[in-house]
Amino acid sequence: MRNWILPEYISDVLPSEARQIEALRRKVLDLFACYGYEQVAPPLIEYVESLFTTDDSALDLKTFKLVDELTGRQMGLRADITPQVARIDAHILNRQGVTRLCYAGSVVNTRPDGVLATREPRQIGAEIYGCAGVAADVEAVELMFESLALAGLKSPRLDVGHIGLFHALADEAGLKGNHRAEVFAALQQKDLSTITEVTAAIAPELQAALLLLPSFYGGHEVLAKARAKLPPLAGVLAALDSLDQLTAALQLRGIVVHFDLAELRSSYYHTGLVFAAYAHGFTNAVARGGRYDSVGEKFGRSRPATGFSMDLREFSSLPFPSLRSGVLAPGGDDVALLAAIRALRSAGDIVVVDLGVLASEVSVDRELKRVDGQWQVLPLATAC
Repeated sequence: MRNWILPEYISDVLPSEARQIEALRRKVLDLFACYGYEQVAPPLIEYVESLFTTDDSALDLKTFKLVDELTGRQMGLRADITPQVARIDAHILNRQGVTRLCYAGSVVNTRPDGVLATREPRQIGAEIYGCAGVAADVEAVELMFESLALAGLKSPRLDVGHIGLFHALADEAGLKGNHRAEVFAALQQKDLSTITEVTAAIAPELQAALLLLPSFYGGHEVLAKARAKLPPLAGVLAALDSLDQLTAALQLRGIVVHFDLAELRSSYYHTGLVFAAYAHGFTNAVARGGRYDSVGEKFGRSRPATGFSMDLREFSSLPFPSLRSGVLAPGGDDVALLAAIRALRSAGDIVVVDLGVLASEVSVDRELKRVDGQWQVLPLATAC
């Protein structure tokens, strides 16, 4: 039996990748702190009921489950951290004003989100609770772009949609249950034949509107087309108004918006604006986010909420300039040597004591040597 074989879509994180991930994690969390976000660290495992914000079959399927031997209750390994943060905001912090929270940690999925995806992403994200205005969405997008810049991505593309358009049309058409879910799924695939078939019994103008959603793709002109062709329902107009406001604010920040009004690929709890960032060389979206105003309802306190998240492992192959090489020091109990090593580490240097390492296998480019009775840092003869 080859007991070193890992499950499919699960992999080890080796030293160079782990160092890259950790360095980026620290930088992104420092960025979040500069915006006023407070870090929380929910547990990896909880009773399964608290891992979902609603009766969410899709997230349920992605969650590994086991029985707690202490209580006999079913527990789950988190597949998404946002429901946990919503629980903290709603039930533990219970603040009255706007709350900014951030997090970084592993999640585990029963199935990957894509062909090249891992089942153990390193999720990092930021969320704003208590603000229903577009200003919170603008901050979330701006912070997402700043985070991607730290990861080394140049000019990612922003795609924006709004689930409120679908919900307004579906409510007006009376779509419920399986029919509503089928149309929702077909819109994500831009499957017009399925939409036509499932909505055959609804009002023709509403069926036409649902079929039009996938055609609303492009720049700011898309919003004008949607206003002209979609029914003037209150939910439709409110969604388009918020997209107009978002676009104007992001343009002031140098962020170009592309629209896909059938873009409903989001986490399962999103209720309104959804957005995703794409970059050259990446198969899937490099970051996703949106508005989820009912996310805390299950925990007894529904508050407006918006935010984004990304997987740090996606960026481990990108060059990251802050990775530093260290100093190779000899072993031994010489007091002056120990003092020199301690001083270097206190100053922030990496010092690797030579207990039989090969310089070619570790990241060192200098060495600590005794010269004229003094310990000095010198260039390594064969830097690696």
